[in-house]
Amino acid sequence: MLHFMKSILFSLLLLFLFYYGNAQPVPGKDENIKHLVTFSKQSQTRWGDDDFTQLWYFVVPKELTQPIYFRIFDPDISGKFDELKSDAESKTKFSVVGGKGAYTGKDMESTDPEANYKSGTVLAQKTFGRSPEYDGKWFNFGPFNPSEGELLEEFGGYVFKIIAEGQDGLSGNLYNYFMSTLPNENKPVEGGNVFTYEYTFRISEIIGDVSHIYPFVTDDVIAVNIHVFDLDDDCYMRLVSVSKKGERIIGSKDDEWSVSYHKIENDERKTSLNIEVIKLREKLNNNIVISITNQYGKQMPFFTIPIGGIPKYKYKIGVKN
Repeated sequence: MLHFMKSILFSLLLLFLFYYGNAQPVPGKDENIKHLVTFSKQSQTRWGDDDFTQLWYFVVPKELTQPIYFRIFDPDISGKFDELKSDAESKTKFSVVGGKGAYTGKDMESTDPEANYKSGTVLAQKTFGRSPEYDGKWFNFGPFNPSEGELLEEFGGYVFKIIAEGQDGLSGNLYNYFMSTLPNENKPVEGGNVFTYEYTFRISEIIGDVSHIYPFVTDDVIAVNIHVFDLDDDCYMRLVSVSKKGERIIGSKDDEWSVSYHKIENDERKTSLNIEVIKLREKLNNNIVISITNQYGKQMPFFTIPIGGIPKYKYKIGVKN
């Protein structure tokens, strides 16, 4: 799920985004994704969650001194937003993690759910089940002092981690995050940013809708592998960039992973890619997992807003001598 980036170029680009970005809603505004999804641990993976765990990283500029809050929309498992599979109560545990190891733990490159992704200091934790008082409402973790995160100079700030873990039950929890400077309002942390390495989300149910996720290509990347779990047959995926108008991404079948190889052109380096998921036909409750690795097998991050902006295909006119 995770990879500790040490590239100087990557660090500089992160600093640019963290100081000028404003990307605290998760999913992000430009992604056209309604909700994250985490299923309970007795669920079937064919429902669209490969490991019943999801991690997100929140970066707070080190100059910030005021308290911050991590807000969760609809953290319970009941009501109209969630995917209920039985009458039995299902549960999800949310943990806010800071301190040393929140981002730099030794197993941070692993996508294995048994790896030590819980490294760091647990600052707050709560398990939600059938809780009508939180249905369709926001819950606040905090306040936290920014210095309670893990200080990483290459990120220009403190890193916090939120872990969502499916507990007992069968149902799927659909929810959203927001990093805020206020306890009862979504007020962005100026210069903050949010990212993940493995994205589990609900695909739109509107035919023709397009969802977007934005990995960033550093200068050392010459090829990427896009990993897709449980896409099913109601969607089409393609890759858009400054050099690619719409290169097909291999979609996965029910309860299976697919891997799609894509060469990176010179002018795609130091830009974001746009992975599009296009709804083709009517189907309810389709959830998907996506991750991306470079030619070395290292995980690449997805940002809630694309570094450098949304990539636009640059049409090239061939010239013959």
